[in-house]
Amino acid sequence: MDTFFKNHITMVKFKILLVENDQELASITKNFLVSCGYSTLICQNGEEALHYFKKEQFDFVLTDIDIPVVGSIEMAREIRKRNRLIPLVFIGNNPTQADVIKAYNVGADEFISRPLSMEELGLRIEAIRKRIKIIESKQHLFTFGCYTLDTLHHVLSFKGKEKRLTTKELELLYLLFKYKNRVVERPFALKCVWHADNYFNARNMDVYVKRLRKILCEDPNVKLENVHGVGYRLIVQPVAIIGCDMTSMDTPDYVQVP
Repeated sequence: MDTFFKNHITMVKFKILLVENDQELASITKNFLVSCGYSTLICQNGEEALHYFKKEQFDFVLTDIDIPVVGSIEMAREIRKRNRLIPLVFIGNNPTQADVIKAYNVGADEFISRPLSMEELGLRIEAIRKRIKIIESKQHLFTFGCYTLDTLHHVLSFKGKEKRLTTKELELLYLLFKYKNRVVERPFALKCVWHADNYFNARNMDVYVKRLRKILCEDPNVKLENVHGVGYRLIVQPVAIIGCDMTSMDTPDYVQVP
């Protein structure tokens, strides 16, 4: 690993569950991750991975899309039942659109397409970690309408009811909240949350927008609007209810890719 890459990796003991049935590739990936300072456990199928996930504490899950016994989609579904916060990343060789959409539908935070270098894989893992740290640092409670977003605990509250958010749901909602009442252009959102503006990521963002619409349906003063051909706008209208945010409408604007 070259000096440049070492300078961009935070050398913190961080435990990764690596699910990969190709033994040679699993060994190469583990050796690289360990060299980056990550503690890494290899599992060769979904059943084994779930066994260890229930017994041990992990900070990150990296799984190949094509694993035996218990498949990656079913494994991810079980992981999300137990932990909605842990970063869950799929990786695959030339994945189909159906593969990618299934992965995001069960709560994937990212889908990485092979071929890619180990250095790129490491940088992607570190980028996900940094995004989570930025969201969880400094102020972590934000109010809009009758909702309170807790970025530290990945929770959205509405009048005492709590909804746990996945990492991607949190990142997208936080971005829309940050620019509330302004149009967030699709390319900007894709680069901020998915790091690339491409067809697969655009389709996956649509899935997450639909999820957030359902989550935000309880407050009539908050609406996630689709601006056709441009992007999305989180509309927060002023309300006069005790305990709810008296957010005023900003002048409509556009948030564009710099």
